[in-house]
Formats: sequence, C-alpha cells, structure tokens
Amino acid sequence: MIIRALLLLLAAISAVSGQAARAQQDEPKLVPDVSQRQIAIESGFTGAELLMFGAIIYPRGVTPSEQIDVAVVLRGPSQAITLREKQRILGIWINADSKEFLSVPGYYAVATSRPLNKIVNPRTADIYELGIDRLQLSPRGSFSANEDQRFNAGLVDLNRRGGLFRQQAGSVEITDSVLYRARLLVPSSVPVGRYTAETLLIRNGEVIMADDSVEIEIRKKGFEQFVTVLADRYSLLYGILAVVISLLFGWMAALLFQRI
Repeated sequence: MIIRALLLLLAAISAVSGQAARAQQDEPKLVPDVSQRQIAIESGFTGAELLMFGAIIYPRGVTPSEQIDVAVVLRGPSQAITLREKQRILGIWINADSKEFLSVPGYYAVATSRPLNKIVNPRTADIYELGIDRLQLSPRGSFSANEDQRFNAGLVDLNRRGGLFRQQAGSVEITDSVLYRARLLVPSSVPVGRYTAETLLIRNGEVIMADDSVEIEIRKKGFEQFVTVLADRYSLLYGILAVVISLLFGWMAALLFQRI
C-alpha cells in the first residue's frame, strides 16, 4: 500500500510539472536589445538618447486575443542619500530635519505602452517597482507617516526636476503585436556605473515575462576620467594641483588687468 501511494504521489507530481512546463511553453518570449551598451561622458556631453527595442515571440506564431502591453525600465546604480530639509528661521535658511535613504537609484526611467494604472494592478506594480511612486527607497529611522510622505515627495521631486526620474506613459510603440521600441532620454547629470535595462510583458494586469539581461555601462572618458581617477586615488595631489592652478589663474588675471 505504501509503495502504491508513493507511486501515485510521484505520478501526480510528474503530471503537475508537465502541465506547468506546457503552460510556460505557451507563454510568449522576449528578445530585447538596446541601441548602445556603453555611453561615454566626455567634454561637452549634453545627454544621450537610448533606444530600447526588441521582439515578442509567440508560441507556434499565434498572436493571443488578449491585449499585451510592454513596459521598459532603465535603472541606474543604487546609492545612499541623505536628504536635508531647509527652514527659514529669523530670515536665514538653515538645515532643519534630515532623512537618510539607503537605496535610491541614481537614475530611473519607465516607459509603457499605456498608462501604468491601466495595465498593472497595485500588487504587481509594488513587486516590480513599476512607477516612480512604487520605488522602494529604504528610508532609515522611524518617522511619522506625514514626515515619511514629505521626505519621499521631496526626494522624488528633486530627481524629477533633475531629469533623473522619468515616467513616460504611452511612449512604447508596438508594431503588429510583435515589435516594440521606446526612446529614453539620459541626462548629462547621470551618475556613472552599470545600468540594467528591463523589459516586461504584461497581460490582464500581471507580468507574464520579464527580462533584465541587458546591461549598459555609463562611464567617463578622456579628461573627465583623468580628473575622476586623480580625485579618487590621489586626493592629496588633486588638492595641491587645484590650489596651484587657482593661484596660477589668479596671477595671470592680475597681470592682464595691470596691462589694461
């Protein structure tokens, strides 16, 4: 009896696994790519435009009757940030309260084929951090709900105005339900590091396929890279050179004004 029960259990497990495998095979696949894997920040860099594109491959080449939406997310390296709130006291602006966030993306942009609230449910948006208001910024310390909301809104507003947080509804173009593309603007103020480009297929409010295998490197090049390495590795020498250059320019300006 025990052996028979074990055999029945194994058969049931095998049947369930087979059904799951078949269901997974019936889901569409993604073939994503980007227009460039490296962005170099050089002298005169004013930003770049990144094209995220790809194809949706359907099983047996049959397009489903349900509408499929696409969301693309470009996310930069996370960093800890301390946000300080200024208050005007006796006519002077001074730092008042502050709050530290442990995991703030240096850059975050999401583009979708339709508005986010029309294609994903709140639970899915929270899981995949779809949308600026869904980012998990990991604040440190205990604050009241009003203070948390105020600091979070301030941080998001600063990054929005700096072009580092972007949300583009309806900017993903889908052709014949197969090819998709979206253009994301990368401002000149982006931090250097490795970025992840993620593409998500969405159906009936849920993500059915996600691919984050595309990595992009943003790095400084030329004189900017030289200055960065000098400041990071040889800080004392960098400081001395900065002082010497300042004195040199001051001396040259003094000579120029004397001749005038």
